[in-house]
Amino acid sequence: MKTATAGVFLVIAASLQTVAPAPAKDKPAYERGVLLQMDSTHCGYAEKDGKTLTGEILGTDGQHKNTKEVLCQEYILKSDRLIFRIRPKDDKHPTLLPVGESAEFRIHKDKMLLRVPESDGKEREYIVVSMTPRADASDTRAASAINR
Repeated sequence: MKTATAGVFLVIAASLQTVAPAPAKDKPAYERGVLLQMDSTHCGYAEKDGKTLTGEILGTDGQHKNTKEVLCQEYILKSDRLIFRIRPKDDKHPTLLPVGESAEFRIHKDKMLLRVPESDGKEREYIVVSMTPRADASDTRAASAINR
């Protein structure tokens, strides 16, 4: 009985040693930029109907609608090579970012993930509205290509 237990123990010990450790997942690489400006931009309308369920059934409701313009935060983020215009993905509870501070960002699939280490450091999702190459960055890149 002792030899069978010892044999099972040896098999388990040998199998544990042959298992290769899983490689650690790399931390995402962030680019750095500066938040230059925040604007309020038009991003749609909020409509509130004057209709009620009983009014719909009986046909007594008027066609009264309250329409209100909705404004969204739009930031300008300047990186080494590009200027981004971004909007928060969460329209209902957007976080106010500190203008003039440096930020770290990365592009993942169809969204930008941005964090500001000086504030809370949380990573938040943003929609990229536009990207423009920096004029001064293209001049330095062209000059370095000519010098080669």
